[in-house]
Amino acid sequence: MFVRTLTAGSFVVADYVVFAIMLVVSAAVGVYFAWTDRRQKSSKEFLTGGRRLNALPVSLSLTASFMSAITVLSNPAEVYCYGAIIGFYAVSYLLTMLITSEIFLPVFYKLTITSTYEYLELRFNRATRLLGTMLFIVQTVLYTGIVIYAPALALNQVTGLDLWGAVISTGVVCTFYCTMGGLKAVVWTDVIQLGVMLAGFLAVIIQSAALQGGVITIISDSQQGGRLNFLDFDPNPLRRHTFWTMSIGGTFIWVGVYGINQAQVQRYISCKSMTHARLSLYINLLGLWSILLSSVFAGMCLYSVYKDCDPWSVGLVSAPDQLMPYLVMDILAGYPGLPGLFVAAAYSGSLSTVSSSINALAAVTVEDLIRPHAKLSEKHLSWISKGMSLSYGVLCIGMAGLASLMGGALQAAISIFGIIGGPLLGLFTLGILCPSANSKGGLVGLVSGLVVSLWVGIGAQVYPPPSELTKPLPLSTDGCNFTTADSFNWTSAALPMQPNSTATVPLHDDDGRSLMYSLSYLYFSPLGTIISISVGLIVSMLTGGCRQQVESRLLLKKEDTTFYHFIKLFKCRAKRQSRQLNLEKDREKKFGNTNPVFSDLELDLTKSSIAL
Repeated sequence: MFVRTLTAGSFVVADYVVFAIMLVVSAAVGVYFAWTDRRQKSSKEFLTGGRRLNALPVSLSLTASFMSAITVLSNPAEVYCYGAIIGFYAVSYLLTMLITSEIFLPVFYKLTITSTYEYLELRFNRATRLLGTMLFIVQTVLYTGIVIYAPALALNQVTGLDLWGAVISTGVVCTFYCTMGGLKAVVWTDVIQLGVMLAGFLAVIIQSAALQGGVITIISDSQQGGRLNFLDFDPNPLRRHTFWTMSIGGTFIWVGVYGINQAQVQRYISCKSMTHARLSLYINLLGLWSILLSSVFAGMCLYSVYKDCDPWSVGLVSAPDQLMPYLVMDILAGYPGLPGLFVAAAYSGSLSTVSSSINALAAVTVEDLIRPHAKLSEKHLSWISKGMSLSYGVLCIGMAGLASLMGGALQAAISIFGIIGGPLLGLFTLGILCPSANSKGGLVGLVSGLVVSLWVGIGAQVYPPPSELTKPLPLSTDGCNFTTADSFNWTSAALPMQPNSTATVPLHDDDGRSLMYSLSYLYFSPLGTIISISVGLIVSMLTGGCRQQVESRLLLKKEDTTFYHFIKLFKCRAKRQSRQLNLEKDREKKFGNTNPVFSDLELDLTKSSIAL
């Protein structure tokens, strides 16, 4: 057992060198693409890479874009406090890629649009497009503020560097290579940063396994501590994390990211063909699973090391998001360079997400707010795109101050995507799948979904859910053995309350308030989506939507889906078998059944497949 001290460790020269190398390489990529594309004269080349990118780098960039420092720091802390049930995000990732590939990708790719919100004007009207654009800008700026603040907090915890100095440096580096190199720089730095993130996780996992006596010991400790809580199929929507909240709520949230979010759509429509775009989504799925598995197992390592002496309970860290940096300095301080590698991993997660967001914000501003209202040359628009990247970089740095007030980074980030992304997802779904939806229905549906989502989301902040719904799993301090008498500090963080698994949640609390505000934050997105679609369809039918004509290119056609082509291929094979069967039957009539090719069962199966 370790002997715990008040300070786990500090950076040495080798750590700073590793960290600096990652920053220099990221900046150098921006300079490289700024030089190689110095003759580009179009804003679309700057924002979409000329639509000439291959599937592999785009897929890795898709993975890195929203696998941010929140993933590196908050996912392991989530497993430590609440268990590994977040591993069910793997189910939502799979469903997300299927839905995005089959429903949203075919429509957006064929329209060759730069901004996702151009679709809203084509399908509905200008007002709907502008409202969608403004909601996206607000959502992305808020989220990016959290992403900048999270790794800065890690740096402050493990190195003692000034917190806001780290915030500003994060924003400056991102803004620099986004402004210099455009989408190509963002994509290729994402590739590098994804590798650094995986390397940081591996460093922690390998050392923890060596320290604890192997992977089996870590799994056993997690099992005994109740962290392998995968068999939670409670349908109660008030429960924070269950199989249903993770798989259903998570799918809505991630479809809102991959299906309609400008940062992701802008990447896969930059591929040189739809096949490459689809392939990038499915390769990206493997990357998402790898990062999720790494972060969940890192959380299990965190619990195994501190199962008898919780640093959060005794005040060695002030928030769960600081647990991973503390572990790193505790177990890797004796290996110069490895703490720097982990902090570089957290920083890489931040850089990849912030750069993607800045590039996407610049794209929607130029395409939705400037180009339609100003007659400017492509050269001028290209310079304006770079100016927008710079401006949004500065704005996102400022928003990091607000992020410091939002509590846990993971829940805050997902809540933002649910509250704003859910209604937007409903609007796009109306446009693509519902020919009867008109502009009045789309606009009213979007506003209705947003109002309900904001009502529930803000209510959840004003009236926090009952403690029965938010208690962490048991955390122990029985094994703590400090070297400094005053290091056992009970004043900076209270011992988390132990959960009561048999507690029942009443329909109303003591003040008579409805527990609607206690709805799991993962259900904010489904709520907003369903309200938007339902209200939108009703209003559209009442205002003549059934009589309107919609261009076929704005709707999903069955010919655009791979499922349709699989069915078509299956039918062709069935027809060939049927023809062969008829030939065999003719032969039998002439020569007798001496060598039957098809049995009665095969005949029935063939007829069934033809009927499909």
